[in-house]
Amino acid sequence: MVSKAGLSFVPAGLALAGLAFAAGFAVAQSIPQTGREPQFDNSAVKVWKSLVLPNNPLPLHRHDHPRVIIALRGGSMKILEETGQSEIHEWQTGKAYWLPANPPGTRHQDVNAGDQPIEVVVVELQNEK
Repeated sequence: MVSKAGLSFVPAGLALAGLAFAAGFAVAQSIPQTGREPQFDNSAVKVWKSLVLPNNPLPLHRHDHPRVIIALRGGSMKILEETGQSEIHEWQTGKAYWLPANPPGTRHQDVNAGDQPIEVVVVELQNEK
């Protein structure tokens, strides 16, 4: 830092390096990733937002309770069972869908079969089986 007439100046190279770092950090923070973001939780419901990028599935998991899916950004979601069986769900943006609890002892992955991200809000009913 250089001081002239009571004012402080940062050398141009150092200032540009700082700006480049800040811009890189901001971009890294804004790159979307497949995953869940908790929204709300109580004894009646559990709510989360899921983002599933193309060819980047959620890890194997299960749902012990039925749930409502609200598609914020729809698409073709392949539900891939651990056994290898699968089914495709076509979710339209702005629509809601009912999904039952998973059968006991099963797990699945949510695989985005399209070329655009799918984003949904899930409302799981904790007191239902």
